[in-house]
Order: sequence, then C-alpha cells, then structure tokens
Amino acid sequence: MTDTVRFVSYGHIATLTLNQPERHNALGAEQLAAIATILDEVRADDSVRVLVVTGAGGKTFCAGAALDELGGDELTQNNFQGTTARVAALPIPTVCALNGNVFGGGVELALACDFRIGVEGSRMQVPAAAIGLCYPLEGIRRFLEVLGPQVARRLLVGAETFHGEDMHRIGFLDKLVAPTELEPESRALATHLASLAPLAVQAMKQVLRQATTDQVDEGRARELTEQCLRSADLQEGLRAKGEKRAPRFNGR
Repeated sequence: MTDTVRFVSYGHIATLTLNQPERHNALGAEQLAAIATILDEVRADDSVRVLVVTGAGGKTFCAGAALDELGGDELTQNNFQGTTARVAALPIPTVCALNGNVFGGGVELALACDFRIGVEGSRMQVPAAAIGLCYPLEGIRRFLEVLGPQVARRLLVGAETFHGEDMHRIGFLDKLVAPTELEPESRALATHLASLAPLAVQAMKQVLRQATTDQVDEGRARELTEQCLRSADLQEGLRAKGEKRAPRFNGR
C-alpha cells in the first residue's frame, strides 16, 4: 500500500491519515485505491468501532481530487464519488479531524463522515465554479443532505470561502478547537463513541442515513430496533446503569 495514506488500528479505534502534505493531501488514483483497501479492512474487522479520518501536516486536511490527474483514465469524478460514498456507507461512526484548510472534494470527504472537528484559522472553499467544473450530482446530494440548499448554493454556485467560525456556525463543523487541541478532542470523541453499544449505534446510523435521503426501509428499521431490544448489549447496559458502573458492550 502507498505511504501517502497511513492506517493504524488500536483497540476499537482505527485512524486513516492522508499523508501527502507537500501536495496538500490531494487525492489521486493511488490514494483513492489505498483508501478503498483500508475501508474494506475496517468493514471486515469487527473489533473496530470508530474510524477517524485526518490529514498529515498543519496546513491542509485535503485539497480534494488531484487536478493533474482529474479526467484521465485512472481518476474520474465517478471513482472519487465512489470513495466518499463508501466512507458514508460504513456501518460504524466516522470522525473527521480536519487538521487545516479543506478544499473541493476534500469538503465532500469530510461531509461523508458523521462528525467533524476543525481548527481555528482554517478555511474552506469548493472552487469548481471558479475553474469551470460542474460538481457531480452525487457530491451535490451529499452537500444538500448535510448542509441544506442555501449553504450548498453558497459553496458550489458562489464558490464562497468560509473561515473557521463560519464553518462551525453553518454546521459543517461540530466543534472548532485550537490546533493543539485537535488530536485530544478527536481522540476523546472517538473513545466516547467506541464506548457506546455498537448494535444500537450502527442501527441508528443506518436508519438516520435512510431518513435523511428519503429512502426509508420501514421493515429494516423495525428489524434493527428489534435486534437491539433482544441484544445482550441492552441487558448489559441496563445492569450497568443499575450498578452505577461503565457498561462493557460486546456488540451482540
């Protein structure tokens, strides 16, 4: 696997790091293929309960698709959108720790994660309209799903630049912290998420995803609810509450 994307897993938390700071962590065909392999590993490992996505370097989280490759045989808008769709479809919670600025498709990658923490002094822009690109439909749907039509319009049609406080105000960031606090804050959030009942977390993530995309499978939603009601995790959670201790969930 390329060293431009790093992956480590410790306990219930895995971390994917974009590791090409000299290119602002832009994603070419090589990086997208590496991410796809990592996502397959995460899906296959039942011990992983949370994935953290971040970038190396202190300037840019991700500059989006590598423009020098875009439109070639190996890097198309379709396979970029395919990668972000796979991130969004992960059954476990995902935390994006944005270590700096975010541009273009990097914004979409961050939006594909469930939670986003950014740093003070950062900025965000999707410059598609400024360079003559029309953003792909699947990507536009993700902007609408998370940010709503007016903010999506400002980002995509207006190519507007947002700075840290505004990124937090419009709901792109769940939390805005000092650069030195990014790692401990993202670790704390990931640790908290990993401590929750996996079946319940994954079930609610799936139902929320369906509800926000107007593709609700009511039968599947009821099945997931029943599965949680019958789970050993629920019994453990109730016992732990009665005994005033931290629960020990096993995802069953």
